[in-house]
Amino acid sequence: MVKIMRVYVGYNVTDGVRVLIDRLWPRGLRRSSSNVEMWIKDVAPSDELRKWFSNSPGKWATFKTRYKKELAENDKAVGKLIMVLRLNSTVTLVYASKDEQHNNAVVLQEFMKEKFGL
Repeated sequence: MVKIMRVYVGYNVTDGVRVLIDRLWPRGLRRSSSNVEMWIKDVAPSDELRKWFSNSPGKWATFKTRYKKELAENDKAVGKLIMVLRLNSTVTLVYASKDEQHNNAVVLQEFMKEKFGL
């Protein structure tokens, strides 16, 4: 099972392995108290795409298309995530964005389902 949630939400045992999928470490969050077990920053959108999107819902459709293209060309980082997903019954992809509907985790979860059935 692949779940997504904000990294700032408190840890729950049902989260399984928590994997941070942002390129930058979340503001105000101490690594020692984050309950993030793994950080795969290379699976995040490129700096250029992240800055262009700037969490703007009006750019959402284009962001999704461009980010999925980046993921399709990023075998190493996606492969690392696939390995984590296959080795664990539950994985929670955590992200820092305040917008729970328009963020990279939503797209990544969709991409993993479409391409790999995960």
